[in-house]
Amino acid sequence: MQKKKRKTTAGAWLTAAVLLAAGCGTDTVGQAPEGWGTLRTPAVTVAHPPAFVPQSDAQRSKHNAAAATLTAGGKAVGMITVQLDFTEADSAEEAAIAAEAGIALGSKLQGQREIRVNGPKGEEAARRVDFEFTQQGARIRGVIVAGLDAGDTAYAVRIDAAEGRLADGDLKRIIDSITVMKR
Repeated sequence: MQKKKRKTTAGAWLTAAVLLAAGCGTDTVGQAPEGWGTLRTPAVTVAHPPAFVPQSDAQRSKHNAAAATLTAGGKAVGMITVQLDFTEADSAEEAAIAAEAGIALGSKLQGQREIRVNGPKGEEAARRVDFEFTQQGARIRGVIVAGLDAGDTAYAVRIDAAEGRLADGDLKRIIDSITVMKR
């Protein structure tokens, strides 16, 4: 009888460990961490730290469905943007390749890898592109997460920040919060 009880306890611990590793039971996967804001579009939502200020329709580029800016000393030092339907891609990889075209000349592309984002059916395929560039003397770290929304239309979430302006943990929280919506 004791052996059976040990197996059940070990099984419960294993189940809990698997759920925690998968991100279940945390408050940051697929939603905004406490105190953060959310950029909402018809196809994608993404959380942003409180220091990033959402742009109004009049402030943001016509190419962005949503955007938030981080400023310091009156200068933009970080930005999160969401683009929708910017290319006719058939896969997350094709969407990422198209998004890479928007990276400035002279940027150092650091690679592309497959990731998963939250979606209506659980996790959805996406691609993460990491890059760096220099702008007005400042080194900028950039990440693009691109894929297809629930309607198979391309989206790209781009996060740019001057070196030292966005902690790695906050970058991870932003990426973990990306959620593809049903249109």
